[in-house]
Amino acid sequence: MSELSSRERISRQLRHQCVDRIGVYESFWQYTLRHWQQQGKLPADANAVEHFGLDIILCGPFNMKLDPLAQDRIVSEDEETVTLLDGNGATLRRHKKHDSTPEHIDFSIRERAQWLELAKPRLNAEADKRLNVTAYRDARRLAAEQGRFFCWAGVNVFELMHPICGHQNLLLGMALDPDWILDMAETYSGLILQLQQELFAAEGQPDGIWYWEDMGFKGRPFMSPEMYRQLIMPAHKKTIDFAHSLGLPVIMHSCGFVEPLLPDMVAAGIDALQAIEVKAGMDLLRIYQQFGEKIALIGGLDVRPVANNDLTGIKRELECKVPFVKQHNGFILHSDHSIPESTEYETYLYFRDTGLKLGTY
Repeated sequence: MSELSSRERISRQLRHQCVDRIGVYESFWQYTLRHWQQQGKLPADANAVEHFGLDIILCGPFNMKLDPLAQDRIVSEDEETVTLLDGNGATLRRHKKHDSTPEHIDFSIRERAQWLELAKPRLNAEADKRLNVTAYRDARRLAAEQGRFFCWAGVNVFELMHPICGHQNLLLGMALDPDWILDMAETYSGLILQLQQELFAAEGQPDGIWYWEDMGFKGRPFMSPEMYRQLIMPAHKKTIDFAHSLGLPVIMHSCGFVEPLLPDMVAAGIDALQAIEVKAGMDLLRIYQQFGEKIALIGGLDVRPVANNDLTGIKRELECKVPFVKQHNGFILHSDHSIPESTEYETYLYFRDTGLKLGTY
């Protein structure tokens, strides 16, 4: 087969059609790219997608905070951390010197009454405040010029709910006040679709939809499959059905161990699963055997040898998995999370180049 454009390649892979090689995409921590720039190996103005020849461009043009105009306000700071009050009324502590998930300190919303008073009335469309039309227009045009697969990207309902109330309050609500959770999920999914309809009507459709939706941690999902089916899946199906009504495939990113939820995520309609985090207990080969004919898989390659600059370990990881999972034309090369700052520039190139060599048909 002759060489395909990135847009053709990813479009075909999401439908399990023959391609010239597996696709490639990657996520990099901010400090990783900065480290390579400081070393002079990555130009200061470089775009990682263009520089590394990746196949997918993402654009996240929505601001879904309760107050979309709010700037993070510094509450306190020390040499290592800064504590901020954000536009969701959440107080979070972040590290200054490396990328990490913020520490939860406090939340203005902890239960249904506070949701109804402080949050729900503020979650109207407000497109002029919530849409970055210019960013979407520019990214879509660039993708078309370069022949890359362009995804509208944004968070789905679980990833919208926990930033306003915290994981602990959200999960307690799932157990003790499920109607509250259903109301939040319905409200947020409705807002997502309102904004998507307005944006796509004005600026044109993307090639696909990419949802971030972290529903697991090490060894377990945040919820039981039954809770997922009752409280989260209806909103997922609603947002996915809308994308499918426009002919758009849906890629869902979910960190952590989400394998127990995967049968229902597939039933909800996802076209691809991304991340497939080895450190959390996910197994790319096992998931491929169960779902490789139904959905595309993106990731599942242990990033630890990459982070440790272990070329032998990288080669072993890739040779063990890529030739097997590429069989149904639905595997896209990606680490099992993202590339951390300990990774040398040459190490990532080795990971990418070796993976694509093994993934050529």
